[in-house]
Amino acid sequence: MSNFIVELEQDPFDPQEFVERFAWRATAGKFDVDSFDSQLLFDAFEAGIRDLRLIYDTHQKKCERLEMVCKEVEKRHWIKVAELQEKCKDSFSSFQELDERLDTVAAKVVYLGDQLEGVNTPRSRAVEAQKLMKQFAEFLKPGPIVSPIMTDPPQLYDEADVIQKLHLISQELPSSGKFEKAKEKIAFKYDQIERELIEEFVNSQKNEDRVRMKEIASIMSHFKGYSQCVDAFIEQSQMGIFLGSNIFNDVVPLCEKSQVIVKEVFSNADQVMSKFVLNVYHGKLQEYVQNRLNSDRSDSERYLCELFELYSKTVKLSNQMANRKILGNDISFLNKLTRGIFSKYLDSYIDIEIRTLKEKCSAILQRFYDSKNHLKKPIPSGSIQELKRDLQAKIGRANINIATLTNMNTTQNDHATGETFLSEEVAINILQETKLASQRCHTLSKQLDLPNNALFILDIQLHYLCIEHIDYALELGLMGIPPSEPKSPPEIHFFDVVRQCNAICHLLEKQFVDSILPIVVSTPKHGECLKKKRDILEHLELKLNNGLERTVIAIIGWVKYLLQSEQKKTDFKPETDDVDMSCAKVVRFLNQCVEKAKDCLDGKNVEAFLTELGIRFHRVIYEHLLQFQFSSVGAMFAICDVNEYRRCAAEFRVPLLNHLFDTLHALCNLLVVAPENLKQVCTQANMDRSVLMSFVQLRADYKTAKLMNQMKLN
Repeated sequence: MSNFIVELEQDPFDPQEFVERFAWRATAGKFDVDSFDSQLLFDAFEAGIRDLRLIYDTHQKKCERLEMVCKEVEKRHWIKVAELQEKCKDSFSSFQELDERLDTVAAKVVYLGDQLEGVNTPRSRAVEAQKLMKQFAEFLKPGPIVSPIMTDPPQLYDEADVIQKLHLISQELPSSGKFEKAKEKIAFKYDQIERELIEEFVNSQKNEDRVRMKEIASIMSHFKGYSQCVDAFIEQSQMGIFLGSNIFNDVVPLCEKSQVIVKEVFSNADQVMSKFVLNVYHGKLQEYVQNRLNSDRSDSERYLCELFELYSKTVKLSNQMANRKILGNDISFLNKLTRGIFSKYLDSYIDIEIRTLKEKCSAILQRFYDSKNHLKKPIPSGSIQELKRDLQAKIGRANINIATLTNMNTTQNDHATGETFLSEEVAINILQETKLASQRCHTLSKQLDLPNNALFILDIQLHYLCIEHIDYALELGLMGIPPSEPKSPPEIHFFDVVRQCNAICHLLEKQFVDSILPIVVSTPKHGECLKKKRDILEHLELKLNNGLERTVIAIIGWVKYLLQSEQKKTDFKPETDDVDMSCAKVVRFLNQCVEKAKDCLDGKNVEAFLTELGIRFHRVIYEHLLQFQFSSVGAMFAICDVNEYRRCAAEFRVPLLNHLFDTLHALCNLLVVAPENLKQVCTQANMDRSVLMSFVQLRADYKTAKLMNQMKLN
C-alpha cells in the first residue's frame, strides 16, 4: 500500500503507466503464451483495487476531519472580527467627541489670545516709546552719552535697534534749534554702529559663524548701509580666489558655495546673488578680459583668437551658471552681463576680422608665388586677351610671339615645365583661414549683423581663392595651351590645371556647405550667397571649357600636322604591308592624351571631353582619307591604318566613337571589294549614297573599271 501512495503522489500522474507497472510487478514480466497466468493477474488486480479503495476511504475521512476544524477556526475568526468592528465604532465616536472638544477649546484660546494681544500691543508700544524717549533724552543732554545701552559693546544688537529707530525719528525733527546737536549725535552714533555691525559681520564670516551673520544681516536690513554689508560679504567671499591663470574654472564653484551661505544668511537671497554675480562679471572677469585683450593689439590674428576664446568661455560659463540655477541669474541676465564686458570689442570685431583675413589670404598667395620664383602680373581679360590669343594662333608661322610683346614669355616658360600655378595646399590654407573666420563670425557677431558678416567673409574667400588664385592660374594655363596649328608635339598641361581646379572647387563647395550655409540658411542673404558662389564657379567653368576646347583644337591640330607632313599621296601604294609610321605616331600621341584626360578629369567630364575629341579625330581621319587615290594594295594599307585608329578609339570607352570608326572601316572596305561585287556591297551597307560614292571614287580603278556605270541603280 505504501508503494501505491508513493506512485499516486507523483506529479504528473499517468494512470496508464501506473496500471502497466502494476501488471508487470504482478506477473514478474511473464507475458508469453506458455508462462502467462491470467488468474494470478486477476487476483493481483482485485487485491490492488481493495488497497486503493482503503486508501481512498482513509483520505476521505481525513479530509472531512480537516474541513470540520477549518469551519470551527473560521467561526472563531468571524466572532473576533465582529468584536473588533464594535470596538472601532466606539473608538470613532470617542474621536468625534474629542475633536469637537478640541475645536471648542481652540476657539476659546484664539479668543483669549486676541484679547491679550489687544491689551499687550498698546502696552508694548508704550514701553518701547518710553524707552526711546529716555534714550532720546540722553542725546539731548550736553556732553558725552552715558546711557549703558549706548556704551556697552555686548549690547550692540539692542543698541543698533534703538539707534535705528532714533535715527528715523530724528529725520522728522527740524534741523535747527535745540534738536540740532541731538541729531548730530544720533547721526554720528548711527554711522558708528553701522560700521561696527559690518566689522562684526566680516569677522563672523571669517569665523564661518553663519548664525551670527544671519542676525547681523537681519539688523542691517533696516540700515542705510545694508548694501555695504552685502558688498563686504562679496569682497570677503572672493578673498584668495581668482589667483590662477584661468579664472573661468573658479567662478561656478565659488557661486555655488556662496549661494548656500546667502540662502542661510540673507532674507533677500535672489538680489544678493544677482549682485554677487554682477560683481564677479564686471569685476574680476572684466579685468581679466581687458588685460588679455589690451596687452597686444598690434597682432590682429592673436587678438581675434584671444577674443574668440574669451567670449566662448564666458558664454559657456553663463550657460553653466544658468544650468546650475544660481539664484537670481537667468540666462538673459547673464547674457546681458556678457555683452557688457565685450561690447566695445564686438563693435569693431568685423572690421578687424575682414582686414586680418585679407592680409592672411594675401600672404598665403604671396608665399606660394615666391616659392615658385614667380612675379604675379596683371593679366588682361575679355575680348582683348582673346584677340591676342587668336593672333598668336594665326601668325604662328611668322615666328611672332605675342607673349613677348605683352611681357608674358615667362609664363610660357613656366607652362613648358608643367607648372600650373595651382596648389591644393594653398587652397586648404585659405579655406582653413576662412573657416576659422566663419566660426568667429558665428560666435562674435550680433544676430542682426551675422548674415552680412558671413557674406563679407564669403566675398573674401571667393576673391582670393577663386579670382586671385584659380582664375589667375586658368589665365596662365590658357596662355600655355599650344596654338591650333603646332609645329612640334604639344605639351598639354591644361589637364593638370583642370584636375587641380576640380579638386579645389570640391573643397570650396564642402566648406561652403559646412561653414557658410548654416549661418545664412534662414536669412535674406541665403540667395545672395548662393548666387555669388554660382556666378564665380560658372565663370571658372566657362574658362575651363574654353581651355578644354582649345586643348582639343591643339591635339587635333597636331594630328593634322602629322598626317599632312608624314603621309604623301604616293604612300598608299606601298611595297610592304607594315603600318605607316604617321599612323603609329598619331595613335601613340592620342593614347597619351586620352590617358592624361582620364587621370585629370572626373565624372561625366571625361566622357564629354573624349566624345568631342573622338568625333573631331574621326572627322580628321575621314577628311584625310578623302584626299587620296587608293590602289588595291594601298587600300589594304589604309584599312590597316583605320584598324589602328579604331583600336585607339576603343580606348575612349565611348560607344558613339566605336560606331563611327566601324562605319569608317566599312567604307574603307569598299576600296578592296571586287568591282563586280561593289554594287551589292553598297546596297547592303545601308549608308547614304553620296558617302558611299565619295569613297568609291577614291579607288584607282574607278574610271578604268567603269564603276560609275555599275553603281547606277535601276
